[in-house]
Amino acid sequence: MRLLLVEDDRGAREFVERALREAGHSVDATGHGRDGLYMASSEGYDALILDRMLPQIDGLTIVRTLRASGIDTPVLILSALGDVDDRVAGLRAGSDDYLVKPFALSELLARVDALTRRPREQRAGEDTRLTVADLELDRLKRSVRRGDRRIDLQPKEFQLLEYLMRHTDRVVTRTMLLEGVWDYHFDPKTNVIDVHVSNLRAKIDKGSEKPLIHTVRGVGYRLGI
Repeated sequence: MRLLLVEDDRGAREFVERALREAGHSVDATGHGRDGLYMASSEGYDALILDRMLPQIDGLTIVRTLRASGIDTPVLILSALGDVDDRVAGLRAGSDDYLVKPFALSELLARVDALTRRPREQRAGEDTRLTVADLELDRLKRSVRRGDRRIDLQPKEFQLLEYLMRHTDRVVTRTMLLEGVWDYHFDPKTNVIDVHVSNLRAKIDKGSEKPLIHTVRGVGYRLGI
């Protein structure tokens, strides 16, 4: 896989870059946020590994800028800031995963593998268009419509909706969403799922007499009529 590593600590950057190459990945690396944003915007990477605290442009600003531009390349944030609020901020900025320093190299490699594996699994043998009632999601065009109304979604909202639509009329638990959408295999003890579902519901069911996203109290959510 082709990866971009943006880390301003030279020793850490060279250590991680070497480990990624030894694991079979192709790696471009830089220590400056501005260069990282330019490279991430202009090159086709399978995943980005961004330090949160960077000179010129910080990691979260890079993620927000990429998402606002419609670039949904998977992002892993590296940071010494490990409080719950810090992790939530990273996820809300649009990152797909958040790893706190210091970290085990084996865990970093496993998380990178998970980030780059998920898109391949999603592309393999899946329909490019999903439809539930008058809601339509086109994976190739990255577009969503409900009836005649076009719906603009953030990358994580799009991924969340796709997951719900693939489980139409089935109850999806928070654990399923953590693993299937955020690739978390632990409970981060945040309300990140509730926030994203709330935002998605406001966009999908806005002005409709028949809501499609339903809360199953104490369990999770269901998408269907």
